[in-house]
Amino acid sequence: MIQKLMIVALSLVQLGCSKHSANANPTPTPTPTPPPASGTEQYGTPYSGVPSAQDATIYQVNIRAFSSEHNLNGVKNRLDSIKALGVNVIYLMPVYPIGAVRSVNSPYCVKDYKSVNPEFGTLADLRNLVDAAHSKGMAVMMDWVANHTSWDNSWISNRSWYVQDASGNIINPPNTGWQDVAQLNYQQADMRKEMIADMKYWVYTANIDGYRCDAADFVPADFWKQAIDTLRTITTHKLLLLAEGTRSDHFAAGFDLAYGMAFYYNLVNTVYARNGSATTIDNINTTEYQAALGRGQVARYISNHDVDNSDGTPLDLLGGKAGSIAAFITAAYMKGTPMIYNGQEVGCPVKLTFFNNSTAIDWTINPDITAMYKRIIAYRNNTEAIRKGTLVSYSSSDVCAFTKESGGRKVLVLVNLRNATVDYTVPAALINSNWKNAFDGNGATVTIADHVSLAPYGFKVLETL
Repeated sequence: MIQKLMIVALSLVQLGCSKHSANANPTPTPTPTPPPASGTEQYGTPYSGVPSAQDATIYQVNIRAFSSEHNLNGVKNRLDSIKALGVNVIYLMPVYPIGAVRSVNSPYCVKDYKSVNPEFGTLADLRNLVDAAHSKGMAVMMDWVANHTSWDNSWISNRSWYVQDASGNIINPPNTGWQDVAQLNYQQADMRKEMIADMKYWVYTANIDGYRCDAADFVPADFWKQAIDTLRTITTHKLLLLAEGTRSDHFAAGFDLAYGMAFYYNLVNTVYARNGSATTIDNINTTEYQAALGRGQVARYISNHDVDNSDGTPLDLLGGKAGSIAAFITAAYMKGTPMIYNGQEVGCPVKLTFFNNSTAIDWTINPDITAMYKRIIAYRNNTEAIRKGTLVSYSSSDVCAFTKESGGRKVLVLVNLRNATVDYTVPAALINSNWKNAFDGNGATVTIADHVSLAPYGFKVLETL
């Protein structure tokens, strides 16, 4: 319990605030969704290729840092590179206009939920990006910021839509330090209805395929259920919904995925920083999936916009090139849905701000890392055992070791999480078993003896003959 509480506390640090609760409203029922009303007619043809949560590989785009154009067209122009990685879901950080009052220029300070930030382009540019992604076999999720708005959002005239102090002053989110935003009041039914209507708006207006919901832990569960139940009545669309949070009720509310914050912090702070045992990942697998209801998935990552900006890059935190690749294999193959932050696949050596466009990714560096990412993701995409198979862990203190099995196909993965050669003692169940190398394609038999030597941050991915 103490360890779990510590992990939750670390997660809240990443979000920039302390945990707080909201009084629950009576659970509302979803409003059936009629055909789109005038002004929200369906744009384009709903995309039929949205993957399941288990089959997804998610790619987060920081629009300001992604290209030299720093806009939506810059993203569209590099879609082939994203597709070449093996990605099938693109997640765009907020595209909405940013508030000017008390502003720090954060895209999570939303001035208008139903407009595109002119800095990034126009509605036509967003539509063109979504169309192009669909044509290349990729779904598109937008970032939704439900906990708060900017101080100059038009909603602010409805003072009851915001939490107020004893003197009637609208407050910023408590205990967060987020002075640039105003806390919404989820006791207010009209605000909730407008929020849901605005979420539906982009499904119709830009033909998007779902949302990553920001700071989901700080929005009441009954709102998420109301919103998701209503979104699911849009039967023309298959929507993928990701909660940025760890609260146990997200899957019950209807989310397909939740963030693997415990996995990330355990990997960075325990396994890598303090040489903690790799077997701690087994405990995280249990805790992160205990509320998943047999269908939900945990999004596993080794970087995202928050931790990159605040803590450092995977190269900084996870042992350089080789160490970060070892961490990514663990994240992508052991359990969960991999989520990649733009630039990770080229080993971007600098932290990428999202408060302005002062940094941009150099896409020409480290082609060897890019090639390895493509290989890792391609194997996951083509191997049901990795995506959906039954997991059996054989991890030691230094090595994350496991098998995944589905449909008679078994994969064995050994990942050395130390910057030193490790002699892994093979468990009895695997001694003298025969495999082939999953990556080299030559079909040569590999026999696992009683010990396997793994180079610093080395790994082996083997499959049944």
